Amino acid sequence: MDKLKVMTVFGTRPEAIKMAPLVKELEDRPEFESYCCVTAQHRQMLDTVLNIFRIRPQFDLDIMEKSQTLSTITSKCLLGLEEVFRQVRPDLVLVHGDTSTTFAGALAAFYQQIAVGHVEAGLRTWDKYSPFPEEMNRSMVGRLADLHFCPTSANRRNLEAEGISKGLFVTGNTVIDALQTTVVDWFTFDEEVLNCLDYEKKKVILVTCHRRENYGRPMEDIMSALAYIARVHPEAELVYPVHLSPVVQECAHRHLDGIENVHLIAPLDVEEMHNLMARSYLVMTDSGGLQEEAPALGKPVLVLRKETERPEAVEAGTVKLAGVDYGRIVELADRLLDDPAAYQKMAHAVNPYGDGNACGRIADGILYHFGRTDRPPEAFQS
Repeated sequence: MDKLKVMTVFGTRPEAIKMAPLVKELEDRPEFESYCCVTAQHRQMLDTVLNIFRIRPQFDLDIMEKSQTLSTITSKCLLGLEEVFRQVRPDLVLVHGDTSTTFAGALAAFYQQIAVGHVEAGLRTWDKYSPFPEEMNRSMVGRLADLHFCPTSANRRNLEAEGISKGLFVTGNTVIDALQTTVVDWFTFDEEVLNCLDYEKKKVILVTCHRRENYGRPMEDIMSALAYIARVHPEAELVYPVHLSPVVQECAHRHLDGIENVHLIAPLDVEEMHNLMARSYLVMTDSGGLQEEAPALGKPVLVLRKETERPEAVEAGTVKLAGVDYGRIVELADRLLDDPAAYQKMAHAVNPYGDGNACGRIADGILYHFGRTDRPPEAFQS
């Protein structure tokens, strides 16, 4: 029997982190002929992940350009992927999550009547402009996809509520698979300040903030809250890998430069980020991925957004929505820094996102869909 041709398509750092262990899983399975295509929607940050996981894509569209817009990203992906798909004619195209690459990859495959598998399917905020453009990207991919690999049972229910009933698998999140290979006790950071921090005596707070919907007043309030927290909590050390966006860079440096226990550093690669997270006391973030990764490491998370498409962690107690209001952010951070009982309650909550076997379930789901096995994978119990 011929091998199944499966092509993974991704273009950003977060996608690469979550797709890397799946690429490796497919490469190790004799049933698959695995191809990898990157769009390089984010060039530098993508390449660091590819190097860490030793992934060498067969196709690289290299679309990134200065001042790129959502329209240029999408159109260049569509045109480039059209040619790649015609050349390879895969049986299945796998896309991940909610980026412009994700949407373009699914649409390009649909135009050539190639089956689409959506990894990390079923996440919803039900607000088309938050997060923007991610909410509509993943919703539209949900209509195009033939296979839906849902991290949790709640994600599956979201799709069922939209009338999608076929090709649904609950797998857990592939980022938990990735963590198993990146976090090690003996890790040494390239960023020297991270090697000098006293993780035993200090309460290290990992911060990220970069989302488009937080530009403007929300980001001003977030940065003001971070400055206050640092000044009133000398026992804390805030580490903020600042996103390369000029908007984020300007706001972060204007509010936080010169505060002794705030460290504004360059963006970290996936190994450094995961190992810093593992050594941190608390995570404050508007990132989606960190909401899944931190609970797996026993770290409480304050989400710097008004809503989250990952409510499972809120329900489990590992995550709290801090929003973008100065007072609310300060209140929740103070509580976790001052109240050991409140901290322990969040740190010891059960992680709802995976057991490290998501990629195996996805591979088994593909085989089941194409009739190569008569048994579907056992669902992850979230």
